[in-house]
Amino acid sequence: MGKLNVNMLRYLTREDFRVLTAIEMGMKNHELVPGALAASIANLRHGGVHKLLRELCKHRLLSYERGKHYDGYRLTNTGYDYLALKALCSRGSITSFGNQIGVGKESNIYVVSNEGGDALCLKLHRLGRTCFRNLKEKRDYHAHRHKASWLYLSRISANKEYAYMTALKNRGFPVPKPIDYNRHCVIMELIEGDPLSRIYEVPDVESLYDDLMNLIVRLANHGVIHGDFNEFNLMLTPDFKPVVIDFPQMVSTCHINAKMFFDRDVNCIRDFFKRRFGYESSLHPTFEDILREDVLDIEVNASGFTKQMEKDLLSGMGIEDNDESDNEEDEEKIDGETELQDLILKVEQTILEDEKKCSDLPTLDDCYDKPLINEDDTEDVTSIADTGIHSVRSVTSTSTIPPEVIQSRVKKALEKREKAATKQRCLAKGEASAVTRKRRENRDTIQDHKGFWGWD
Repeated sequence: MGKLNVNMLRYLTREDFRVLTAIEMGMKNHELVPGALAASIANLRHGGVHKLLRELCKHRLLSYERGKHYDGYRLTNTGYDYLALKALCSRGSITSFGNQIGVGKESNIYVVSNEGGDALCLKLHRLGRTCFRNLKEKRDYHAHRHKASWLYLSRISANKEYAYMTALKNRGFPVPKPIDYNRHCVIMELIEGDPLSRIYEVPDVESLYDDLMNLIVRLANHGVIHGDFNEFNLMLTPDFKPVVIDFPQMVSTCHINAKMFFDRDVNCIRDFFKRRFGYESSLHPTFEDILREDVLDIEVNASGFTKQMEKDLLSGMGIEDNDESDNEEDEEKIDGETELQDLILKVEQTILEDEKKCSDLPTLDDCYDKPLINEDDTEDVTSIADTGIHSVRSVTSTSTIPPEVIQSRVKKALEKREKAATKQRCLAKGEASAVTRKRRENRDTIQDHKGFWGWD
């Protein structure tokens, strides 16, 4: 997916971002956005969309791809990054961009600063990497969908993480303070400290162990389970206080596998303390120790929590549910969908027939074998001349294959060779090639159906 280079961001104009936004809107219901659709959605006052598309492809913010049946543009990861960063810069959330301080299987972490010069943390969600592609098994972002683009799944992941951080921070949990988010980017407080995986000495191991176990139970009492509570997702401040990060995999305590996730989080901490600090305690929380105090999983729509569970839980806690939003879909509504019916290409009236001419087949001549004579063997030659015996050869053909069958086989072989040569030809790439191919398909359609109305 490449590293993020923001040098081009300052040189992009308003029209460039308008074209990028048009491609993003077109990708809501198109895998490849045609150039005509992008031009219609962008609706630039002075035109020139195709020139801007070529320039954006040159800078790798867009990608032009030729599919089997469709050609068009798609937004790259860098182009999606630029759209999010532009929105955050316009709000004043980001004014400068720093170095990359972390990378994971789902995201990249950068240091940024705001208008006041305060250092913040920018998390870019990057789903679709080779090391983490079985997303349907590990996350529930797809919901009832069968397919979705990696950019859209990254956006859902960022939205979930921002919602989790906001809800947990409001309840006093030790998590980074969320600042802002847009698309797949989340801006949060920069934690001063190191990951627990890099800590080898702790003044009070027992106190840190108790704090982490109490944190797991406290999260469960509020209705959620972290799901990946290990040394890589825990930060230690300079005064050795734990801070929890990375929340997209959190699940509800009503999840069918909630007990397994809870026990796994507890065992991760126990195994790490035994391996790193040589500390092992017989006291550890169990799933039965959970006492439900809050409905945090309802607020953030945690994984594994259904509408029926919400009704039962709220009625059991004496809370009436007056919301009539039971029929809401999880996916985002496509606002401002542009359906264009006037982009159909006009069919040419001239019918061009492509005739394949086969070269004339060569005639089959009788072949005679030439006698081989050994120049050194002169005695045999003289003896043959003396005897006067002449060899008799048959000129009739011994082949039993009819000439028509031979002609058809040769014709098929020539056609097969011609098709193979056509496949190996270099096809022109670009919009001109796509338009030419579409016109050729239209001509073939007219040729096949020209007798439908009784025309000759």
